Amino acid sequence: MRATPDLSTTRWRTSSYSGGEQGDECVEVCDDTPGTVPVRDSKNTAGPVLMLDGAAWQPFVDGVKNGCL
Repeated sequence: MRATPDLSTTRWRTSSYSGGEQGDECVEVCDDTPGTVPVRDSKNTAGPVLMLDGAAWQPFVDGVKNGCL
């Protein structure tokens, strides 16, 4: 099992795929964690963080783009 990185000083950015009609579908990601991509809801920054393996990031993005997720 991989240790969870310390995200307290992480610089988050809003995903370019965020939006929605009301602007309420906002996802933030971090590029500062080698090998993993942390993902969180920008409306709930204290909430849970989904930690995706780097290899899983592109299939995740493709699924979002294709409306599968």
